[in-house]
Amino acid sequence: MGFQHGLSGLMGASKDLQVIGNNIANTSTVGFKLSNAQFSDLYAKSMNLSGTSPGGIGVAVATIAQQFTQGDLVSTANPLDLAINGDGFFRMVRDPSNNVEALYTRNGQFTMDKDGYIVNKTTAGGAYLTGWPTGVKGGDPTPIRINTGTIPATLTTEAETKVNLDSRVEVIDQLITPFDINDPESYHDGSGVTVYDSLGNTYNVQTYYVKTSTTALPPTSTWTVYGTVDGIPTPEIIPPATAHLPLGTLTFDATGVLTTVPAVFNVNIIPKPGAAAFVVAVDYAGSTQTAEDFVNIDQTQDGNAPGILLNFGVATDGKITGSYSNGEFRELGQVLLVNFANPNGLTPQGDNVWRDSAQSGEPVINIPGRGRFGTLRSSTVESSNVDMTVELVNMIIAQRVYQANAQTIKTQDSVMNTLVNLR
Repeated sequence: MGFQHGLSGLMGASKDLQVIGNNIANTSTVGFKLSNAQFSDLYAKSMNLSGTSPGGIGVAVATIAQQFTQGDLVSTANPLDLAINGDGFFRMVRDPSNNVEALYTRNGQFTMDKDGYIVNKTTAGGAYLTGWPTGVKGGDPTPIRINTGTIPATLTTEAETKVNLDSRVEVIDQLITPFDINDPESYHDGSGVTVYDSLGNTYNVQTYYVKTSTTALPPTSTWTVYGTVDGIPTPEIIPPATAHLPLGTLTFDATGVLTTVPAVFNVNIIPKPGAAAFVVAVDYAGSTQTAEDFVNIDQTQDGNAPGILLNFGVATDGKITGSYSNGEFRELGQVLLVNFANPNGLTPQGDNVWRDSAQSGEPVINIPGRGRFGTLRSSTVESSNVDMTVELVNMIIAQRVYQANAQTIKTQDSVMNTLVNLR
């Protein structure tokens, strides 16, 4: 036994205590991964292979091994807090204009800066989350930038109206009771749809249904359809004419199936100031006539008002979707994950980030949830994977090891004193 043995033991136990202390200090660090000190014994080789097996000469710290086990997932109030449930790392860069020097982290505490970038402020100086921008489905990831601007209005070109007309109502003789929007006795029912011009101005297109004839051979029923736009007849009544002209007619067979093909009526829209005139094609395909009360079964149109971004969220597959004031939802970007053949080979950089190295292998990029990549959870963070109970027990063991190695040095010193005092 020599001083070197005890000294190496003290150094090893001290390094172990440092690692344990670092683990305990980062118990509350989001995305932190604990480390373990791993040791190897030391031997001196015999010259010319002579002699018996040599005695050990101490211990050395072989490596500080990171443990990339999953931490607990904790809910938060920030929709941009992201947790990875499974394998993978977020890819970040420190400068949005430099997409080469990548950083990797499990800390998903993100916010949006004034320029629309998604940033991790817990990294010194801030780091920018990367992924694919809107409309891109491949290639290298770049810093994700959310477009917070308004989306323009969408001009209505088509509307689909599906109704059921009551076959039990009586025919209205239009020679006796001509159609008049102000006379509810001149029509049976009506339905309406709001349409939009190129500036987002709204127009109420109202259609009215009048049963005008029935025939016995073959059994058919005919309904005349009239229309108004914001209460004004369409087609427009041009004096000296006074009659409200119909948009068209719908004919049904004996089973109540619509036989008018195509059942599409064009509605001309007189624009509001600044907008261009446009035509909306109203399609009645799928409408029926049965012995049931009138009902507006379905009503859709392809236009929309301009929209302001209200909020956005991140799905489990990393897709960022924005919700707008006009009711639309649009994709704003795609978060990507990165994985490595050997995550333990990543080089720690502080600030809870790593860089790749020759030992980690090249980064592999994919969409969350694909292959062996984990999924994302919004409004959630991954807590440290440090188990305080285990670390406190390990600390007691490391302390005992340190004390025992100090005792070997004390014993060696006593032996040396005995030898020196021999006479």
